[in-house]
Amino acid sequence: MAVITGAGMSVDSGLKDFRSRDGWWRGIDPRTVATVEALEHRYDLFHAFYSERVRQLRTAVPHEGHFILAEWEKRGMLACVCTQNVDRLHQLAGSRNVRELHGTIREFRCHGCGAPHGEEDFLGKTKCACGGRLRPDVVLFGEMLPSDAWGASLDAIREADVVLVIGTSLQVAPVNQLPFLTKARRVLINMEETGMEEQFDVFIKGRARDSLMAIDRGLAMKQS
Repeated sequence: MAVITGAGMSVDSGLKDFRSRDGWWRGIDPRTVATVEALEHRYDLFHAFYSERVRQLRTAVPHEGHFILAEWEKRGMLACVCTQNVDRLHQLAGSRNVRELHGTIREFRCHGCGAPHGEEDFLGKTKCACGGRLRPDVVLFGEMLPSDAWGASLDAIREADVVLVIGTSLQVAPVNQLPFLTKARRVLINMEETGMEEQFDVFIKGRARDSLMAIDRGLAMKQS
């Protein structure tokens, strides 16, 4: 099995998603904050948005669903987690083979020279020695996805028997193409309908945590 996770996977850890009623994008056009243009020309806006997200992570911990995926990996059922999430909750739960398609907000670098920096440097608006501005090591709108993460995700999905997609609206390219680049059975778990349900073998409308716990219980009963 290969798993693709989006922001809905992290909601049960207390993090906001993007497009729901309480999500990050409500009232905010992402093209005004999560872009290279904002980083270079409207840094105060860019910094305020990402600083709030960084601080929110300080109290976030993995939920049962994260631990279930890590356990499936240990049992040889799950080959790879391909995630749009930047919070590293999968790794904190024990998952080892995680491909971060959109980078991570837990690391920081200079936008100019690429030198690594710490969280407090970013939050304090410290400039790099080269004079460049600091940013989280995430993929912004207009930037390319990391080729190694994309390639490994594509390989895992093409080789999978089952592709499980959790907590994503399937609206952000190119990750939204991944579930359909395989002949595997496709399962979608999401709180809301995406309009693509008919392209999946199974659609489960529900929260990521609750759905994964129910699937895990079902697997345990089948194996007993």
